[in-house]
Amino acid sequence: MGHAGPIVGREREIGELTAFVAAVEGRALVLRGEPGVGKSALLDVAAERAADLGQRVVRAAGVEAEAGLAFAGLHQLLHPLLADADADALEPATRAAFDIVFGRSTGEPPSVMTLGVAVLDLLALASGDVPLLLVADDAHWLDPQSAEVARFIARRLSGHAVHMAVGTRADTPSPWDGAGLPELTVPPLSAEASARLLDTTSPGLTAPVRRRILDEASGNPLALLELPAAAGPADGPELPLSRRLERLYGDRIAGLGRAERAELLRAALDGTGTLPGRARRPLRAVDDAVALGLLTTDAGTGDLVFRHPLVRSALLQSATPNERRAAHADLARLHRGELERHATHLAAATVDPDESVAVVLERAARSATARGGSAAALTLLTRAAELSPTVAERSRRLGEAAFVAAQSALLDQARELRAASDQLAGTDASPTAVITYAYSVLYEDGDVRSAHRRLAAELRALPPDADDGIRARLLNLLLGVSMFSADPALWRVSDALTDRDGDRVGGATPLYRDAWGDVARTGAGARERVLAAFGELGDGQPWDVMRHGVAAYYLDALAEHRTLVRRVAERETGSGAVTNAMTLLQLVMLDQISSGEWDAAEETGRRGLALTVTHGHRLFEHQYHGFLGLLAAWRGDTGTARAALDRVDRWARPRGVGHLTQLAEAIGAALGLSTGDYESAYTYASGLTVPGTFTPYSQQALRTLLDLVEAAVHSGRQDQARRHALAARDQGLPALSPRLDLVTTAALAMTADDSDAGPLFERAVTHPAGADFPFELARIRLEQGMWLRRARERVAARTALGLAADTFERLGATPWLHRARAELRAAGLPGGSAATGAALTPQERQIAELAASGLSNKQIGARLYLSPRTVGAHLYRVFPKLGISSRASLRDALEGT
Repeated sequence: MGHAGPIVGREREIGELTAFVAAVEGRALVLRGEPGVGKSALLDVAAERAADLGQRVVRAAGVEAEAGLAFAGLHQLLHPLLADADADALEPATRAAFDIVFGRSTGEPPSVMTLGVAVLDLLALASGDVPLLLVADDAHWLDPQSAEVARFIARRLSGHAVHMAVGTRADTPSPWDGAGLPELTVPPLSAEASARLLDTTSPGLTAPVRRRILDEASGNPLALLELPAAAGPADGPELPLSRRLERLYGDRIAGLGRAERAELLRAALDGTGTLPGRARRPLRAVDDAVALGLLTTDAGTGDLVFRHPLVRSALLQSATPNERRAAHADLARLHRGELERHATHLAAATVDPDESVAVVLERAARSATARGGSAAALTLLTRAAELSPTVAERSRRLGEAAFVAAQSALLDQARELRAASDQLAGTDASPTAVITYAYSVLYEDGDVRSAHRRLAAELRALPPDADDGIRARLLNLLLGVSMFSADPALWRVSDALTDRDGDRVGGATPLYRDAWGDVARTGAGARERVLAAFGELGDGQPWDVMRHGVAAYYLDALAEHRTLVRRVAERETGSGAVTNAMTLLQLVMLDQISSGEWDAAEETGRRGLALTVTHGHRLFEHQYHGFLGLLAAWRGDTGTARAALDRVDRWARPRGVGHLTQLAEAIGAALGLSTGDYESAYTYASGLTVPGTFTPYSQQALRTLLDLVEAAVHSGRQDQARRHALAARDQGLPALSPRLDLVTTAALAMTADDSDAGPLFERAVTHPAGADFPFELARIRLEQGMWLRRARERVAARTALGLAADTFERLGATPWLHRARAELRAAGLPGGSAATGAALTPQERQIAELAASGLSNKQIGARLYLSPRTVGAHLYRVFPKLGISSRASLRDALEGT
């Protein structure tokens, strides 16, 4: 899409975009600015630079009319890639996920995580030969489902030859706010650049007119291009710039004939003219609109497109209700073959109750839910209820909407459909009522946003003489909600309120903030503080033991107080503080996992899960599923682990419960490591935190330190692994807890040169914390043994590997035990073969394992960014090394190594 007019004063932005598209490692970039500031023009420049570098460019644009159509934006991005993809190259599960969400087949809609991984697979395939640039303009208007998937993949482009550039308005709330992605803010032009642009595009203006336009435009490039045509001695009342431009376009629209206005209105409502090559119907008889500058011809495709999104806004604002309904009726007829789009326009065109229309909307809602579009289905069903002629049908359809909301994990909307929306939401609710409300929506529904909003508002509204005990309860609960959200935007509010009130309320509240929040940056000295706090606690109140216990777990200090935590958990489970007991039992389970009591941990987890189900505390229910899934992943129970991952992610992600979605990703990383799928492990682990950084307010970013380094090392990403190990050291993580010292030392050993690795491994395996964390210690010994074997120190290797195997066997970590035994055989254990497989390089082993799993050379090449010929050459060298002559013998040969 060629940009209209010169680009002046954007040298910095163009330089950043040029470097962005030329970067070797894939990443995303969000362009943010006010309407008319030139985001679209800069995205055009990025596309041109990418094309000049030989990259493929795929574009999409958000459209208000499609904001309620599930996956409409994702379809724009993926349709050209799916059309070009070799059907045999895509995994069946990947193809099935796309078929369901795009309406080509029926089935259980995939979760955001499942669909996101499928998209990443497609992107890897599409960018195998030619790097790819994805461009999403007006992304604030993407439908919620597409935006969720887009954010998921945007954080996981490292390691792919894919870049994503996203344009969004600064003045419009959007899913990209707080997404944690790199941003390029597009500010107004400087005074000098504004004058240069105006003089270039509108020479000959009188000095007073020129000065007035420069003052009114305030550096907005679109205003500098458009206002000269409407300049005069007086220009009416002062309006915001976007409104002024809309009014300017509205004046031009008013000069069009009725038929041409109707044609443009249909295009605006349908998304036609937003993006080249995607018009669903050609624009007819619009010569006057072109002459008035409302439409322009795209230089690349010849399509007619709106000059700017504000033209569409002006069209919608200037249309009368009857004109809008007529346009929607035309579009409903046009899209009769697309059920959901047809129903959306039909609903907007209908005023009076009409059963036939309500039937169509209900059918469209069923279609939407089959594709995972619960938000669209709720809108359609609610509108169907409004258009139902009878009370019985209206009631039934509202009940159906509530059912869809509940089945889609949108319990807050289900409650609104079943009961009055203002219940427990009055502005004069007491602090106690607010605390009760927050507990309810958090524990029963996982509604962290509503709970946080109400608690923060109540804390701000408290009078200076309010009871400090109530203030402490509000603040402690706010910090707990923030922990479950893992949302930096919510945490910033909580941090500010803690800074304001923390000293006043006293107690452990400041400690909770430092331990539950951004512990990588605020945790210095917190471990000593929590140990001291436990020492002053005695048996204490169950809620105090529970909060202290959570802080202790995150600082790896729970072992010192496990007796107290276990005793209070048992005491409160029966008829005591059952809600606190749910968390206390989680702490018991986590301590049992850490200390190597895995059978007992599974039993505790199932007890706690039953308790949460009985009392309807769904937040804790899914947390238990997550912890049980993590344990299953380490033990190699792939079915249980995958089911837990999907269950937790499907429930938590729509609610914004980032603590649980990160737990789901930790399960994915653990599963990949246990099964030897290091690519998958790296995808999940690097999604939690980018190598070399630690995602703020993410507990899992620290807990998966060893996972990310191990996955990076074994997937051939030595640079990323080393960067992360050094970042852990430089961030000061070893000082936060003995466990972090242990795993940081191990990470440095795994990524060090051979001359440094030996002493570092020895320091790690003799670290005092190893006794408290036997699984981590066994993994480190396995890595040490592999390194010693490669260094031909086979006796020492067998010692390390034997100790690792003994621990894995005791824990029931079956896949890790097999791996340790295979390494023992390779190290010359009597009865094994030291030569078999010992000469395989890491890449040869990776290719051999993928081939043994049944993938073709083409599929392996797409996953590893190699040509099929290169894959074949590697296998040609692998076969004689393994002593085999055919692909069919690979699996047995590899199991023997």
